[in-house]
Amino acid sequence: MKQVIDINNTDTWTRYRAGLCDSCVANCCRMPVEATLDDLVRMEVLDAFELQEPLKRIARKLKQANVIEHYNPSRAIFTLARRPNLDCTFLDPVSRRCTIYAKRPQICRGHPQVGPKPGYCAYAEKE
Repeated sequence: MKQVIDINNTDTWTRYRAGLCDSCVANCCRMPVEATLDDLVRMEVLDAFELQEPLKRIARKLKQANVIEHYNPSRAIFTLARRPNLDCTFLDPVSRRCTIYAKRPQICRGHPQVGPKPGYCAYAEKE
């Protein structure tokens, strides 16, 4: 029987080991991703000139462009947009690989060492 993986229940997660990502369906890319202004510049969705604008205006533009789904002004943190199936908009739906891997947000760079259950991931094998 195949194990049921619930991305919201870390008790169902697998201890991470090198190479798991190669055969995974990328469940980590279905979790909300927080991004900073530095992340958004690295991702090339903002440039240095745009950083001079008020953050609320930046957030409004990024929301209209479907880059973010939420902005938290008290923390100056943006939550990246997801598709209706909860996939990150930067996840290729066929290959299940990040389309901006070299420019991905810091939180993605640190996963799974940093996250809800450090050292574990919501691994599920591709069929």
